[in-house]
Amino acid sequence: MTPLDYVNIVPALILGLVQGLTEFLPISSSAHLRIAGLFLPGAEDPGASFTAITQIGTELAVLLYFRKDIASIIHSWFLATFSRNRRAGKYLTPEQRVKARLGWYIIGGTIPIAAIGFLFQDTIRETFRSLWLIGTVLVVFGIILWLADRAARTDRVLADMNLPHGVAIGLAQTFALIPGVSRSGATISMARALGYNRAASARFAFLLAIPAVLASGLYETYSAIKDQITGEGAIPAIPFTWYEIGAATAVAFVVGLAVIAFLMNYLKKHSFLPFVIYRILLGGTVLVLLAIGYIQP
Repeated sequence: MTPLDYVNIVPALILGLVQGLTEFLPISSSAHLRIAGLFLPGAEDPGASFTAITQIGTELAVLLYFRKDIASIIHSWFLATFSRNRRAGKYLTPEQRVKARLGWYIIGGTIPIAAIGFLFQDTIRETFRSLWLIGTVLVVFGIILWLADRAARTDRVLADMNLPHGVAIGLAQTFALIPGVSRSGATISMARALGYNRAASARFAFLLAIPAVLASGLYETYSAIKDQITGEGAIPAIPFTWYEIGAATAVAFVVGLAVIAFLMNYLKKHSFLPFVIYRILLGGTVLVLLAIGYIQP
């Protein structure tokens, strides 16, 4: 590796750090990657593909942190779905029944974003990456998060989850296809509006994101490799080598794991107000900088 290679990898590592810091906080990692790219040499817009691939790192952090929950949900779901005694519910404890239902709710909640993401992938890659749109939704969805967190009842836990609620939170997740909305912010806002406490809202939001984010990241990785081999497609839109993308993804994993632990502990006693204020300030700053021509959309 030459000295120049070390210089080139720095922007990728910074973006990996940004991805890890912001993926689980309700402040939009995709917006931060888009904005951070403006100030990094050679990475004016890292692109939707780079974002999706590095999200694999943060979702691996979710798999590790919630590994017991995930294993329990999968085991209970298989028991409830394929056991010969599933109708009678034999061998299933009350906790296993709850976990089995959560498995169905995660599946049901993933369908909307999978369908919309597939149908509108070109729009997501291009139109949705306008900084005017990003700045606006940072502010608007920050206010929505504040209203949902402030006005909602807070007595529901994951055991109270039902299919309509799971699908509603899944529909909210589709807004995360717009950079600036925030996947966790949209799903947590809906969960809070439905009456779930902050910890339960965040936990379900993280679990719900796993299938969609991993599928998106793996698809983008496959597409990028295919385009690179065939010489077609939009691989030049990713301004980094595979080595740099891999390093960024690794950084996102390590930092993301620490952020999950912080947020789950933080939500035991605190509200989302600091994140709301930050979103409004960041979105407002982006809009002002666009209005005076300091940055281009």
